[in-house]
This record gives sequence, C-alpha cells and structure tokens, in this order.
Amino acid sequence: MPSTKTKPTRKPALDLSSLPGPETITRRTLSNGIVVLVRENDTSPAVVVDSDLRVGALWESRAQAGLASFTASAMMRGTERRSFAEIYEAIESVGASLSVSSGTHTSGFYGKALAEDLGLLLELAADALRRPTFPQDQVDRLQGELLTRLTMRANQTRARAEEAFFEAAYAGHPYAVDEDGYPETIKALTRADLVDFHRRNYGPAGMIVTVVGAVKADAAVALVEHYFGDWSNPQQPPQPVLPTPAPITGAVVRKVAMPGKIQNDIVLGGVGPARSHPQFVAARLANNILGVFGMGGRIGYHVRERGGMAYYAASALDGGLGPGAWRAYAGVNPKNVDRAAELIVAEIKKFTTRRVTEEELADNKTFFVGRLPLSLETNEGVASAIGTLELYELGLDYYRRYPGLVHAITRDDIQQVAREFLSAENYVLANAGPE
Repeated sequence: MPSTKTKPTRKPALDLSSLPGPETITRRTLSNGIVVLVRENDTSPAVVVDSDLRVGALWESRAQAGLASFTASAMMRGTERRSFAEIYEAIESVGASLSVSSGTHTSGFYGKALAEDLGLLLELAADALRRPTFPQDQVDRLQGELLTRLTMRANQTRARAEEAFFEAAYAGHPYAVDEDGYPETIKALTRADLVDFHRRNYGPAGMIVTVVGAVKADAAVALVEHYFGDWSNPQQPPQPVLPTPAPITGAVVRKVAMPGKIQNDIVLGGVGPARSHPQFVAARLANNILGVFGMGGRIGYHVRERGGMAYYAASALDGGLGPGAWRAYAGVNPKNVDRAAELIVAEIKKFTTRRVTEEELADNKTFFVGRLPLSLETNEGVASAIGTLELYELGLDYYRRYPGLVHAITRDDIQQVAREFLSAENYVLANAGPE
C-alpha cells in the first residue's frame, strides 16, 4: 500500500472570486414560482440551458414502474405545434441539441445552442414540456426501444447486481424500484397512461431553469418568462414524502444466477446520507479515500492490485434529495467472489475502526479543491453546478465557501461519518453471474 508517512501538501492556489458567486449569478423567481438562474460568459458564443422539474419516478406506482421515464422520453416525439420530424429539423438546422429526461426525484430538459438561438431552444423546450401530444405511432416505437434496452440490461452482470442490491438495501422503499421500469411494466403502459401522468404531474411548481453562456442575464430571464411564465397546473402535486429506509440487519445476501457468463459482479454496502446531511462533504471525501482516489482508493488497492481478486474494484456514494446508496463494487472471476467480498468487508471494517492517515486526508483535500475550478471550465459544468446550488438549497456563495469546508474536515469527521453509514456487520451483498 502507498506510504502513510506525512508529507508536505501544497494547497492549490485558488482565486475564490473566479468561482460562481452571488455577484455573478442572477437569480429571479417568476410569478408562477419558476426560479431562473443565469451566469453570463462572453468567452464562448454558445449557451447552455439546464432545468429541473419536481416530477419523476417517485410519482409513479410500482405497477407502473418506468412511467415517468417513458413519459419524458416521449415528450419530444410530437407537440401541438410540431411533428417529431419538425422538432428535430428545427434543432439540427441551427446545430443545437435538446433532450428531455427523467430521474427519481426530478425531470428536466437540457439544451445547447449558439446564444442567438436561445429563444428557439426555449420555445422547443416549452412545447415539449407544456404541449406534448404523444402520437400513438411514436409511443409504440419508443415502447419497443425501451423494451430492447431492458433486454440488454438483463444480460449485464453489473446491472443485475445493482438491481438486486437496491431491492434488498431499500426493501419496501421507493428506491427499491428501478426508475427505468421492467419489461412487464413497460409492456402494460399505454398512451393514455403517459397523457395522464403528464397532465397530473408536470407544472412550474419547484421548477429551476439555469442559463449559462453569451447572453445577458435580463435577456435570458425575459426569454424564460416569455415561454414559461404563464404556465400553470393547479393540480400539480407536491413531492411525495420519502419514507426512512428500514435498517439492514446482518449480512443480507442476494444472488442472481446468469448461466453462461464468465464474470461475476458484486455490490456490497448499504444506505448512505442524503445531500442535506451536515457531514455530506465529509462523506464524499471518505468515499474518495475508500474507493476512488488513484485507481480505486483502498478498495482498489487491496482487492484488485494487491489481492488480485478483481478486474476492477471501487466504491460510490450517491447522495441526493434522499438517502442514496453507499456501496463498493467489483467485477471478479467466479471463483474469487467470496474472497473479494471478504476483502471489501475487511477494508470497511478498518475504515470504520481506524482513522485515515494524515497523508490520505491531505491528498484527497487537495484533489477535491483542485478539481473544483476544472469542473467549472465549461458552460455545461457551470450550469450543472449552479442548478445544484438551487436544487439542494446550498446558497449562491457555496462554491466560495467550499474550499474552506473541505479543509476543515478532520480525520475524526471521516471516521464518524463512516461509522454512521458503513458497517462490516450489517450490509447487503448482491452477486450476479454464473452459479
């Protein structure tokens, strides 16, 4: 394992004033509740628009799993003003891009164009979100595409292991249901289901629209207001109340038999913190040390490099509006499944019982602070970052405060948050591959 001796660590020279902040982000709230965020950037001729709407898989039932995603995917297949072909002809004629997608808590549109075409981009997005017609032939075609994707997913060991992990770790919880749905649920969905889901759940309440690029803030806000300012949906429901996941007791093992495969994928872990947790930044730093930094952190080193038990091994922390998963994962030879799982559990045990080294903490702090400006080099990166500030109510000055938050984390903080959410005794182990 790399040396644990303390060495001097250079903090990256970071000009905090260059980061997005209150004086460079324009925030306006429209009369219907839509929050518009704009950051001007005259160094690029392009403009990026990103959005979040409070509608997603949480609004669907288990019997209709995949409905939110299906609906979002179908919204640009035809509107009251344009056919499917006309929508994409308008987009491609100016070299732009535009898409609508859905997740668990939110849906939204994302687009990129030259700044002069921002109006067209917002017009097309407004048509898709507000006036989709869901043509039957397009719904049928999309349904076939979704079923094909699910068939392909069913043949992937990593995907099947993840599915089994979430079903066990979040038993009885909405997160146990795959937001893409299942073959039986997608087959049962009809055009009427999509129309009804859109009518009931899409609206401006809680919507965030972020614009970044070569456009003046007032002009961008005016365009968003022009296309979305009169949107209303009196029956739009609030976000469903998310229950607390049941605690995991003991080692819960789930096996998915996939005859003919030559590799197993394992996923091991449990429920992690939500983005709102006061120690979430410490948890992200902890996860980086555990299974990301370098070539997979401690887990990568002990399971793959030193142990020779895996083709790849790492860990991931989701976080979000709800308590996302914190888990390790690895792709292994079938004969090494048990040993690889043992090594992962051993690393989790060490991680929760012994503090990380000063060197590990310093190196990862430097990495976290150093990569911040790199993630904000593009309009796309800035738009995503600014939208995150609003979605998670972090404050417009968050990125100015972020380096200080990172450098304030101690070894005790890392151990405390690891003990709260990781366990070498209570965890889910999902394994997909040959018997």
